[in-house]
Amino acid sequence: MDSAGSNRPEDGQKRFVIDLAEVGPGLLPAVGGKGLNLGILAAAGLPVPGGFCLTTAASRAVAEDLEGLSAALDAMRPEATPDLFEAAARVRTLILDTAIPMSVADALRAAYAELGDDEPVAVRSSATAEDLPEASFAGQQDTFLNVAGMDALLDAVRRCWASLWTDRAVAYRAANGIGPHEVGIAVVVQRMVQAEAAGVLFTADPVTGTRGQAVVDAARGLGDAVVSGSVNPDHFVLDTASGRVLERRPGNQPEVGQGPAPGKSGVTDAQLRELAALGAVAEDVFGAPQDVEWAADAAGKIWLTQSRPITTLYPVPEDIDPAAGTRVFLCASLAQGLVRPITPMGLALLQHLSSANDSGWQMRAAGMRPYVDLTPVVRSKSGRRTMLRMFRVAEARSAELLRTLYEDPRFSVVLGSRSPNLFAANGVKLLIQLVPRLAEAVWRPEAALRGVRSFAEELDKLLECGEPATAVQRMDYVERIMGGAFSSVVPQIIPVPGTGFALLGVASWLLRGIAAPGELQTVLRGLPNNVTTEMDLQLWQLASEVRADPAAAQVLATEPADELSRRYAAGALPPVLQEKLGAFLTRFGHRAVAEIDLGMPRWGEDPAHLLGVIANYLRVTDPQQAPDVQFARAAAQAEEKAADLVARAALHGRLRAAIVRLALRRARQLCGLREQPKFYLVVILAALRRQLATVGAELASSARIAETGDIFFLQPDEVRVGLRGVDLHQLVADRRRVYERELRRRLIPRLLLSDGTDVEAAAARASGAPAAGGEPGPVLSGSPASAGTVTGKARVILDPVGAHLEPGEILVAPSTDPGWTPLFLTAGALVMEMGGIISHGAVVAREYGIPAVVGVPDATMRLVTGQTIRVDGAAGTITIADEGND
Repeated sequence: MDSAGSNRPEDGQKRFVIDLAEVGPGLLPAVGGKGLNLGILAAAGLPVPGGFCLTTAASRAVAEDLEGLSAALDAMRPEATPDLFEAAARVRTLILDTAIPMSVADALRAAYAELGDDEPVAVRSSATAEDLPEASFAGQQDTFLNVAGMDALLDAVRRCWASLWTDRAVAYRAANGIGPHEVGIAVVVQRMVQAEAAGVLFTADPVTGTRGQAVVDAARGLGDAVVSGSVNPDHFVLDTASGRVLERRPGNQPEVGQGPAPGKSGVTDAQLRELAALGAVAEDVFGAPQDVEWAADAAGKIWLTQSRPITTLYPVPEDIDPAAGTRVFLCASLAQGLVRPITPMGLALLQHLSSANDSGWQMRAAGMRPYVDLTPVVRSKSGRRTMLRMFRVAEARSAELLRTLYEDPRFSVVLGSRSPNLFAANGVKLLIQLVPRLAEAVWRPEAALRGVRSFAEELDKLLECGEPATAVQRMDYVERIMGGAFSSVVPQIIPVPGTGFALLGVASWLLRGIAAPGELQTVLRGLPNNVTTEMDLQLWQLASEVRADPAAAQVLATEPADELSRRYAAGALPPVLQEKLGAFLTRFGHRAVAEIDLGMPRWGEDPAHLLGVIANYLRVTDPQQAPDVQFARAAAQAEEKAADLVARAALHGRLRAAIVRLALRRARQLCGLREQPKFYLVVILAALRRQLATVGAELASSARIAETGDIFFLQPDEVRVGLRGVDLHQLVADRRRVYERELRRRLIPRLLLSDGTDVEAAAARASGAPAAGGEPGPVLSGSPASAGTVTGKARVILDPVGAHLEPGEILVAPSTDPGWTPLFLTAGALVMEMGGIISHGAVVAREYGIPAVVGVPDATMRLVTGQTIRVDGAAGTITIADEGND
């Protein structure tokens, strides 16, 4: 075998064959992900069948001889389209029809001879973009077992090379942003293990995410049947530390020569314990949970034939002390209607806020999302009651999950434990500030409203940054505002809408036995003083004015939103559109989709999303569907319902009627202000973003980062390091790579344990409920959020930017924030995976008078765009009328 030479990476790039015993870190470009991982396992002393790698240098040598290959690769585009698959088919044909060069065949023949002439071997593809921490690419390339003889080996190698270009492989790479010239392929050849039993070992539970548990699937014979899913294997769950079997589930495997029948996998408890121990070593070697393929030979010896990271696991919260025991975390961004990850600068801000007020709430990052530590709450008797009461109205699904945690002995109540609260630290001072504001809101609501509006002037003064300023001074400003400006919003603003909702609760109590369930929701339709509603209606007014201008209407109908945004920046839109959009952005340009993330561009920087929404508004032709008409209708319905409830209350006494009248009037005056605190907070974020962008431009001009926006992938202390001259390109590139991966993640745990357990997934398994993404039933259930019944076509939207929603279509979304609400104006109804009756989407849907059901598990995966569905906002159900799609 060609085993001479050093183990330097640059040498590995040139050699055709490398023994597995020589493979180590730095040789990924030569041996691919599978070959690298097997070499690392072997070097760690783990049982790996002997063999060698035919390196990427060999496949490159073939490629150099293939006329037309380069043109075929250049024809590939990143999108998974028919053209991509046609080009891939041409590449496969070229490879399969070409003889392997003599130099490669000779090296392969010599290496195979050292294993033994005609020795049965396993031949496995090993791509350079495979078995990596970012993406496993599991099963994308081919493996061939029991290959014997040189001719068969040459054929298997050629087929492995060709498998790099199967439809499934090129589509997977396209989905992960890997181009055709960015991947190479090696081939691993190993002695064949004649397995009595084989299967897969996960060193963490791939369904619930629980670390510290090993999951084993096992079947008789070779492991390819388990990997391919052609048999139903025996299933075991073990506690890794003790080796104790926690769960056994027999499979259904065919007896040799017989049809399917229940049978044993051929793996003993001792072998299961050995597998768990071997998996723990592999996890330690690679520093992450592993998906390991294994085989047990006739003597009972276990061999590891492959190891790759479990890339689907949700990351555990950072900086957790294992000695503190298992902790429970709530995803704070999901609670705000944000599914996407948050940039590092945005996370730094949120973490700073969580620690600045010394309230006892602790925040940790996991999967580039903020998670709040709820452990002190669930261990406190009073905290449990309060949190459960809040979740019942804010997030009904989380309330049920919390209930299951309360029964977990790891989270039993600790006597004397106190729950974090708003009035920790400066609580007495804050309470003194709040009381007069509450009283003013009850007895002088107009004065309270003026106070809320005048806060904008106070905030402008607070956000002034002296000019000129150095980059260091700007960073001082950013950190000063992070520490001070946000805290001023709480006593100034929140008491006013809080009073409205408190009085709504008083009315609800007085109307017990008088009002039917859900009737009070109608009173909250068409609320005045809601800045988000005002924003949406102003955008509709803008569209109405543009509709009357032929030039503006024409460009909106014919040009893409990105091009229109570019023209706006250049001042080159038709005058009416340029002027009206500018006026809108003067007031609302600081807003954005996912606006709580400091790293997200504001509409004032790029109004492409708004221009797309305006274009959609122009499709509304029915006057009765006009949003301003619908909003006015909703407000009239609310006033009518309030008068009706007061009249019914009068039958039970004049005093009761008077209090109900006052409570409902104040609720309508004040509840709309629930959006105002966030509006002002986003004003602060926009000011911080402007200063950071200026600093980012300076870092980019001095080549410390590649572009201005890279600053949002840093934290404040890292920015200061860059200002001192340190190159930050690699740090930013690493962060962006993780961010892009997290953008593709669909399932975000709302409640996450510090051992990685997704509480919802664990509860679903325990109850036997369908797994996420399972087949839809005829009726989906959630929490009723806005009454009414609508039948229409579903439109599943994961990101509102660039989204297209026809008037009357039913919006199906993971969750929503104010950046989504312009879509509400033309939606027939709303279905959300997250939320409760007071969540943002639910409140805005009620105000617009459209039916809404929230907290519907996996709605965006169980419903399909184009399906006809019936949304009953009072019952909290979605009935699927047909299975059609666009």
